[in-house]
Parts: sequence; structure tokens; C-alpha cells
Amino acid sequence: MEKFSYFQQLIDQTVIGISLSRLIIAFAVLFVALLLKRVLAHLFTKSIFKAAQKTSSQMDNFLLKILNKPAELLIVVIGCYLGVEILQLPTQPTNLDRMARHGVQILLTFNLAWLCYNLVAIIEQWLGHWAKVTESTLDDHLVPFIRKTIRVFIVFLAVLMLVQNLGYSISGLLASLGLGGLAIALAAKDTLSNIFGSIMILLDRPFTIGDWVKAGDMEGTVEEIGFRSTRIRTFSETLITVPNSVLMNMSIDNISQMPKRRIKLTIGVTYATTPALMRQAVAGIRQLLREHPAIQQDFSLVNFTEFGASSLDIMVYCFTTSTIWGEYLDAREDLCLKIMESLEKIGLEIAFPSQTLYMHNMDLANQQQPANSLVS
Repeated sequence: MEKFSYFQQLIDQTVIGISLSRLIIAFAVLFVALLLKRVLAHLFTKSIFKAAQKTSSQMDNFLLKILNKPAELLIVVIGCYLGVEILQLPTQPTNLDRMARHGVQILLTFNLAWLCYNLVAIIEQWLGHWAKVTESTLDDHLVPFIRKTIRVFIVFLAVLMLVQNLGYSISGLLASLGLGGLAIALAAKDTLSNIFGSIMILLDRPFTIGDWVKAGDMEGTVEEIGFRSTRIRTFSETLITVPNSVLMNMSIDNISQMPKRRIKLTIGVTYATTPALMRQAVAGIRQLLREHPAIQQDFSLVNFTEFGASSLDIMVYCFTTSTIWGEYLDAREDLCLKIMESLEKIGLEIAFPSQTLYMHNMDLANQQQPANSLVS
């Protein structure tokens, strides 16, 4: 009984107002938490990771690597919380209990922020996989920008949570940050508008690198799409740099996206052409279009349309199978030459601009004479 009484007196002794028994239990809980942390780390390394590697998907491996360390820290945080509850730290003369609870809150906030910070890598991996599929390099540059922005936002929220948990008011901090952010936003208005313009170009995808576009009085091939501006190489080999905020508000004609390229010709033959020869000429041109390999066969028009000032006009309207500029020009040239050959075979001449001037002699003595004509 004396030994039991001595042991009872020993564990009832206090250290800074905390009984020795509670100290022993609290340290035991913390020791168990650290032990569980090591066990969990061993399970992750020896069992869970190996099981995940046997699956066909790589996402579970990636997710486990992200959750590993925050999960281990969470066990330690839980142990610390239970230890604080068991210790029942004194509040006088210094509020040790509140300080300890604030410490646990800081650890928990840090752990959650760490987890969210690592989870951003999953978003980055998904966006990176999507960016590889697209042809544009803008989204390749935009993925790291999005990752950094989200992580900065997470760190900012974590700091605000820590300040709030420590018992300080964050309303004044937010107000000052709001004024500072407004000043920065006004100073960087053009930069921000260009960045948003880049995002809109990425989302709407009106063009990609290599496309032939026309915007306002600018026309050329898109050479580079950046965060601030887009560079267009003109056909005269000059380089135009257009801010994305300006380009976003312009009507963009993406010529590279047209499925076919139009040929529209007006062929004028002389007024000496008879109706029979005109019908023969129209039929011959229609036959040319049907047999030409570079002309699309889904739609074409060939018609005698107008009595022009110096010619009888035949309209030819069709589309080429290729939209490439050089191939289109080759097809157009070949079609024009074959039309010339077809008209030449039936004896028709292509008209050229001319005028006929009729001069009437008003002298009564010469009224019976035929009027002189001058053709120029």
C-alpha cells in the first residue's frame, strides 16, 4: 500500500500546473501519432504505391504521391490536438492553452494549404495533356501561368486563415489590400486586358499559329501568340505585333479555315458572236469544269449574263479543291488557258474595250450620203 500511495503521490505531482499523469498520457498519444506516421509512410512505400503501379492508369500514382506527406502530417496534427486536450494547459498567468490551440490551428491550416497546393499539380497535368493535343503554343504557356496563379491564391488564403485563427481581424488587411490591388490594377490595366485577351483567344480559338488571317487592314500568317500580343507575318515579309486586347475586339477573317476557294471570272466575247456560238461556248466551259480535276464538282455556274459596254459577258463561278494559295493560282491559270483554247476552237474572240463613234453630217446636201463611222 505504501508503494501504491507513493506512486499515486508521484503521478499527482504537477509541473507548471499540469499533473504528471496527464503529461505522460499526452506524450504517449504524441508517440503513438508519430508511430502511426511511420507506419503510414511504410504502407505507402511498400504496399499502396506498389498496388497503384499495377493499374493501367497513372493518375492514382500521381494522386498518392500528392496525398502521402500531407496525410502523414495530418496524423501528427491529430496527435497534437489530442495532447492539448489531455494536458489542459493553464490559462494563468499566461494563457498556454490558447497558445497551444493556436499552434495546432497553424499546423492544420498549413497541412490543408499544403494538400491544396499539391493538388494543383493534378489540374496542371490535365491542362498540360489538353494543351499537347492543340496546335497553339499559347495554351502551353498559359498552363504554368494558371498553376502559379492558383498556388499564389492558395498561399494568400492560407495566410488570411492563419491571421484569422490567431485572433486578429482581417477586415483592415483586406481593405488595405483592396486599395493596393485597385492601384495595381489601374497601373497594369493594359497588361491585364492583354492577358484576358490571350485567354479569350485560347478559349474561342479564332486562329492558330500558321493560319492566314485578315483583321482590319492587317493580313498575313500568324507567327506567334503570346500573353501580351500576337505577331502576324505579312506577305511583304514585315512583322506586325498586335496587342491581344486590340485583336480580341476586331473582326478576324481566318482565310485558312475556308473549306474551298472561289474562282469568279467574267469572260467577254465580241458582239459578232451569234446565239448558237454563245450556247456552244457556254456548254464547252461547263464541260471543262466537269472534267477539270482541280475544280470541285458539287457546285458551279456558267451563264451568259450581260450585254456589256464592249462585250457579251459570260460568268464563270466555281471552287477549287485546294485552298493553298499556290495550288489555287495554278488551278485558276489552267482553267483560264483551257477556256481560251475552247473559245478559239469554235472561232470566238475575246473582246477588248473599244468604242464606236458615229459622226452625222448635218449638211442638207449630204443628207443622202451614209454616215461615216470611225472605230477606235
